[in-house]
Amino acid sequence: MKIACFTRNSVPGIGNVEADGSIVPFDLSPESAARGIASLLEIGSPSSLPQLAPIAACEIELRAPMPRPQRNIFCVGKNYHEHAKEFSASGFDSSAASGVVPKEPIIFSKLPETVIGTGQPIRIDASVSKAIDYEAELAVIIGKQIRGATRENALDFVWGYTIVNDVTARDLQGKYSQWLIGKSQDTFCPMGPIAVTADAFDPQSARIRCLVNGELRQDASISDLIFDIPRIISTISAGITLQPGDIIATGTPAGVGIGFTPPRYLVPGDNVRIEVDGIGVLENPVVAYGNGA
Repeated sequence: MKIACFTRNSVPGIGNVEADGSIVPFDLSPESAARGIASLLEIGSPSSLPQLAPIAACEIELRAPMPRPQRNIFCVGKNYHEHAKEFSASGFDSSAASGVVPKEPIIFSKLPETVIGTGQPIRIDASVSKAIDYEAELAVIIGKQIRGATRENALDFVWGYTIVNDVTARDLQGKYSQWLIGKSQDTFCPMGPIAVTADAFDPQSARIRCLVNGELRQDASISDLIFDIPRIISTISAGITLQPGDIIATGTPAGVGIGFTPPRYLVPGDNVRIEVDGIGVLENPVVAYGNGA
């Protein structure tokens, strides 16, 4: 199933996306729908929920599938070979001691408050950072509690998938060595446009693309991941109990702004469009904000 979290006349809803783009809402209270996919994880299979009359796509505004994750978003760094090379050569890679291509997954996190939906603005505060980069990524939504997953059973705990843009302040990433601050600025995790259940999406056959102002910057097969999704889940869950609703961003391919000479950072007025086959398009404008506006 393809699941949309939305508002209609300012009232939250969740529904199944039909082939024609219309939304068939589930019969949920606004309070439950406001929590996004987290509510469905508590209920069980969305196919068992009563449904309401279809709504045309033009009548709703999409929200992030997980508008407020219950805890930090897990992220994987340097997880495509060509991106690992471009990042290691950038001068901002505090993990460079581990080698150009890491021997083990590099895990970091972003704060839950970074999440915004498709269409919402990525805010750049030039008084804080002047080196804002984009990173197109496939994200995994965990559906069941797991500790000690193996590569053989890890996918059994995946509820579904969505898209995230792991927006990054490169100068802050380099300044503080640890990546949390540079990755966790407000609005730095666009997510969406929808979520797709695991039975309706094959990561191995999908491509991921990023366009900035219509120019193709990133284009790769998700099967090119250095560490695949089972390996990522088994790595994180070794000693950490993953909870339903946890989000794991799997890494970005080559073509980020830091990889160009000179770097091509985002500026106010830019538009970032990320496409993943089988999920859709996550698109966000870039605006000036705060003291830098």
